[in-house]
Amino acid sequence: MKSVPVATLASSGKKIPVLGFGTATYPFTEAKALKESILHAIKVGYRHFDTAAVYQSEEPLGEAIAEALRLGLIKSREELFVTSKLWCSDGHPDRVLPALQQSLKNLGLAYLDLYLIHWPVSAKPDSHEVPIKKENFLPMDVKLVWEAMEACQERGLTRSIGVSNFSCRKLEKLLETAKIPPSMNQVEMNPMWQQQKLRKFCEEKGILVSGYSPLGAIGTSWGSDRVLECQVLKDIAHSKGKTVAQVFKSSDG
Repeated sequence: MKSVPVATLASSGKKIPVLGFGTATYPFTEAKALKESILHAIKVGYRHFDTAAVYQSEEPLGEAIAEALRLGLIKSREELFVTSKLWCSDGHPDRVLPALQQSLKNLGLAYLDLYLIHWPVSAKPDSHEVPIKKENFLPMDVKLVWEAMEACQERGLTRSIGVSNFSCRKLEKLLETAKIPPSMNQVEMNPMWQQQKLRKFCEEKGILVSGYSPLGAIGTSWGSDRVLECQVLKDIAHSKGKTVAQVFKSSDG
């Protein structure tokens, strides 16, 4: 893989590789297979890895990082950018710090590069089901949860903090009281769902937008094949002698 460009997270000044390796699968992948795929990704040049408490991928990622260090694939943990996320059942002010500490324990790391609020809603504590049952949803106290996130950054447990799946309105509410603005908003984004209004808003506020499921989350209960089966994208890929996924990859990095 050629060198991956980096972007700057405005609120912290930290650099982030613009191309990342996501570890979310649904249904969840067996840990050994996931570890091997992450290790291969490190071998071919990936340095940005995205995980979350709910993905059940923190431990395999941590094991892959430790093995990569043993094998000399990377010289230090500093070469990697690791993102994880606060799950809804821990979206309560008193549970943010313990949740981050558990993620660090799972990963075998002293700090994260980026910690995100996974969704702008809370759930009953210790309810880890996916999808969340309707009766377990709770409104999130965004102000107090964000204060707990800020405290985690101030303690050095994460170098940057941000959010995921936040709308413009949710971001506006957060920004009213935030001492440290969110450095990122990670959202689903692809050619069929370009999030133009949200991207413009985030650009104006200095919030980096990260897109997940660029191929449309095909194979999941919520995804579709609209991206991979789009005739315009197929024609572009055919003209270049590539698959639709390869065209995405070349344009990303």
